[in-house]
Amino acid sequence: MNDSAPDSLIPYDEIVQEALRAVVGRVLGQVEATGGTLPGSHHFYITFKTTAPGVDIPTRLRERFPDEMTIVLQNKFWDLRVDEDGFSVGLSFNQIPSKLVIPFSAITAFVDPAVDFGLQFQAMAESETPEPHEDAENDSPEQDSEQSAAADVDKADDGSNVVTVDFGRKK
Repeated sequence: MNDSAPDSLIPYDEIVQEALRAVVGRVLGQVEATGGTLPGSHHFYITFKTTAPGVDIPTRLRERFPDEMTIVLQNKFWDLRVDEDGFSVGLSFNQIPSKLVIPFSAITAFVDPAVDFGLQFQAMAESETPEPHEDAENDSPEQDSEQSAAADVDKADDGSNVVTVDFGRKK
């Protein structure tokens, strides 16, 4: 008897990934609709592939984060714009204002530590082991609490509400 799953002619993993990325778009769209004001203590850690198609970030950030970068949307961000394919936002890095354009397809993680909620996505590019990266350290008055919360992104078995979807592609 063969224990391997049959090949699906329906791309379930892609459909689910797309639907979960739409959750990120809906949440960011609600924040945009309120003029960029986050409700209560909500704040977001968004990790994305810096080399993914459609990502537009300053060269100095791409050089510092050649594979993946995590940004924090909490106190100091501006001009949040959301469309069906992605979002753009203004953030400050070492007191230098920067505009970032990030397609939803480039996002690999979305976390709201205020409510212990997170989503993790498969990278849209070829599967490869990402190199470790530094946190973005965009300017914020709560730097220490942000860094400790960012470490929670990788904890999927800690009882948190992190959703990891991996249908196991055939190799």
